[in-house]
Amino acid sequence: MLKHIAWGVVAAVVIVVALVWSVGDAAYSALGYPDPGAVTAVGVNLLRMTADIAAAVCLGSLVFCAFFTSPRKTGGVSADGYAALRSAGAAGWAWFGSAVAMVPFEMADSAGQSLAEVLSPSGFSGLLHAMVEPKAWVATAVVALVVSVGCHFVLAWRPVMLLAGVAAAGLLPPAVVSHSASNAGHDIATNAMLLHVVAAALWLGVLVAVCAHLRRNGGQEALVLRRYRKLALGCWVVLAVSGIVDSLVLIPLPQLFGTSYGALVLAKVGCLLVLGAACVVVRRRAGRRVLGPELAIMLVTVGVSMGMAHTPPPNLLDREVGPTATVIGYDLPSPPTLLGLVTTWRFDLILGTAAVVLAVLYLAGVRRLRRRGDGWPVGRTAAWLGGCATLLVATSSGLGVYSSGMFSAHMLVHMVLNMLVPVLLALGGPITLALRAIPPSGRGNPLGPREWLLAVVHSPLARVLAHPALATLLFVGSFYALYFTPLFESAMSQHWAHELMNAHFLLVGYLYYWAVIGVDPAPKPLPHLARLAMVFAVMPFHAFFGVIVMGMSGVIAENFYRTLDLPWSPDLLADQALGGGIAWAGGEIPLVLVLIALLTQWYRHDLREGRRTNRSGDDELAAYNAMLAELARQRR
Repeated sequence: MLKHIAWGVVAAVVIVVALVWSVGDAAYSALGYPDPGAVTAVGVNLLRMTADIAAAVCLGSLVFCAFFTSPRKTGGVSADGYAALRSAGAAGWAWFGSAVAMVPFEMADSAGQSLAEVLSPSGFSGLLHAMVEPKAWVATAVVALVVSVGCHFVLAWRPVMLLAGVAAAGLLPPAVVSHSASNAGHDIATNAMLLHVVAAALWLGVLVAVCAHLRRNGGQEALVLRRYRKLALGCWVVLAVSGIVDSLVLIPLPQLFGTSYGALVLAKVGCLLVLGAACVVVRRRAGRRVLGPELAIMLVTVGVSMGMAHTPPPNLLDREVGPTATVIGYDLPSPPTLLGLVTTWRFDLILGTAAVVLAVLYLAGVRRLRRRGDGWPVGRTAAWLGGCATLLVATSSGLGVYSSGMFSAHMLVHMVLNMLVPVLLALGGPITLALRAIPPSGRGNPLGPREWLLAVVHSPLARVLAHPALATLLFVGSFYALYFTPLFESAMSQHWAHELMNAHFLLVGYLYYWAVIGVDPAPKPLPHLARLAMVFAVMPFHAFFGVIVMGMSGVIAENFYRTLDLPWSPDLLADQALGGGIAWAGGEIPLVLVLIALLTQWYRHDLREGRRTNRSGDDELAAYNAMLAELARQRR
């Protein structure tokens, strides 16, 4: 395996150097940038490749430690998990060092200056303030530092899961400022790139960790390889779909042949096809022997990806793009109509895909219960599927399309994501269904999905976030902290921030209704009266927020909406007043549904308690009568 790794690294370096050398200053001149020189051009790509590989090894080692090894009974990691944790720490420091070095190299590459000019005090501070790409690498460096330090202090299984999530988040800042985040279609391309980067790093990193595990003779080879096959197949599907979507946005099909970027796309497609064959066909027959060549091919694919990052795609060179498409990724040529909201669709690769996947997984769990003879309430299934369908419509239909350009449409989507979708999802009881449908992993085996879910639900972080007081504060305070501060305009100006904002609405709403509705057991269960008090406590705040927005004399995020320059929406203040009315009226309807659900639960609970009390009373009366009969018999 070491031989294959060495050959893969050498091939990746050669590919990067050859591509940068062959392109020369054409990539910079096409974008209107001055040529920073061969040292900067080659160095920035080699450093980026080093950072990507180190980040992948760090993430993959953490995932291997958490999900591929058996923890001790006390919750600590095993010896093999500890070895993977140490590998993650070493890779994390390499990731941190290369990310820090990328900051000046990225400045020099984007500004067309030498490293000496960039590293001067005035030049460094000015470029760091003006450019987005160096800031992304600073954020990545901070995350890498946190993960690296954490790897030296964490010895328990649950914190390793948290570190793996933090490491995955550290991959994203450079991705959201790449070529995919520029020009028309960047909303779809950015979502595709986020999925692509995480899937690629996870696959490469776990493959390296599996190879290291087999060299250590860590045991449980069959189970490790079986789990790795499933993960690799899932990552390959995500890479293939996201790569196709991203390529269709960045390069038109006629330009796929005859352009440098198109040639790199075809080369990467070829590498993915070979890797797919290794996943599906070869590995089933060759087993562990195919891991080394597979790793070499993946490293070659990384080299090709670095060449794609250095070569500007045709979409980026299109100068005939309006301000609306430049800012939000697409045009809004006409005002919204009822028919347009129904027929206009732009699929959200993040939240839309999540809605479809969650619906499929839920139905699979219900099917597993029914196949073994267990029942599951139809009402819960209907509520969950309704929540998934509502999430899909809110993010991918005309509502989601116009929410990026109109405050009123945005507020409607906000209320749906924050108030309606979480209610339906919480009524579905997904945690209870998963715990009943997923079997335990078995004694002596690495923990499985059921144990992972229990670890997350009962973790200290979940107990803190789902605490009724904090959940209520986040649920109510998010409105005021977002819309009455510059956060909203900053979030709307960047697609990734807009996507994060929608995810925040959904998560905060689910945490609140998880504690209120109580279908799934919450970390801190509440009596029915306390749940009703939580519902009544938030009602005035939503109405008050809507009234404030309706009466404002200034426009929220005015600079952003003026930049869009929509000719059919000149009166921004009237649209904002409409959004305030939607917040006022729309916030009450889901809470009424919650009240009905709570009162129904309370009524059913009292009925069950009454029956139990009656049964207990009947048993006590029968025992008393039996005692009297026995005393009478003894007297006779």
